[in-house]
Amino acid sequence: MQVFRALDQVPANYGPTVIAIGNFDGVHCGHRWIIEHARNRAHELGAKCIAVTLDPHPVRVLRPELAPRLITTMPERLRLLSETGLDATVVLRFTEEFSHMPAETFVRDVLHQCLHAVEVHEGDSFRFGYQAQAGINELIELGRVYGFTVGAHHLRTVRGLPVSSSQIRQRIAAGDMTSARALLGRPFSILSTPARGRGIGTERTVPTINLAPYAELLPANGVYITQMTIGDGPDASTFNAVTNAGNRPTFGEPSFAVESHLLDFHPVALTENTPLELTFLKRIRAEMRFPSPEALKAQILQDVAYAMRYFHLMRRIAKRASSF
Repeated sequence: MQVFRALDQVPANYGPTVIAIGNFDGVHCGHRWIIEHARNRAHELGAKCIAVTLDPHPVRVLRPELAPRLITTMPERLRLLSETGLDATVVLRFTEEFSHMPAETFVRDVLHQCLHAVEVHEGDSFRFGYQAQAGINELIELGRVYGFTVGAHHLRTVRGLPVSSSQIRQRIAAGDMTSARALLGRPFSILSTPARGRGIGTERTVPTINLAPYAELLPANGVYITQMTIGDGPDASTFNAVTNAGNRPTFGEPSFAVESHLLDFHPVALTENTPLELTFLKRIRAEMRFPSPEALKAQILQDVAYAMRYFHLMRRIAKRASSF
């Protein structure tokens, strides 16, 4: 997938295109459903299929005090978009000046003149243009003027929940990893590096690794069954783990950390720049203050035993499924 980080990077003869526009935070199953429709239409029309997204999130520019923490950082978002079969993604820099662009100017200059759109796919709640004054009906009318059609898609639901980035953020923030997984279409994960100076240790019962400070969305404080991938490419190693996200109240002064206890650890090369991916599978319990480090150690042993039963069950289910 090509990535264009400005309109002037798009070749003048690029297109025709079928376009999906959005923030795509999380690249959840609703996003992928729309992209799949756009990709199928692009194939039928002999066009390229592209996504148009904004960076940073518009709320971070217009109302920073209300800006959400994101499900996926931009590098992860682009990686996930690349897995959908898109030909390209255009990342438009969102600024105060950009926010004043009238809807018709956006359609004329971006969709028509630069990207040569023949079809645009959107959720039917899509808003765009200065002060979000235009919606899907205005897009359809402007499409008639500038030579493209519009595919409007209704909001999807999974398990009775609307598939939207805001709904997924709420579920993750509440520690509801099961619902978040259903809405995302995959487990929630974050990309980071080891905390400076901590690396892998042998604290308490099993090897541990702390994540560097992470500015985007994390689950509610608590203990989770997780998997951690250390490194990338063919040399990456994935470990089952139990992760505490929280302030470690047993040790006195609150000190937030995301600390993973690796259950099946073997030695790996690790530096402060080693890529880490932490995948949250299930919440075990809320964070607790224990009367002593010994009581915490006993609870960690219980958490580890619970996680090992979980992974054993998942292996049995996977084995049974593969036999059919």
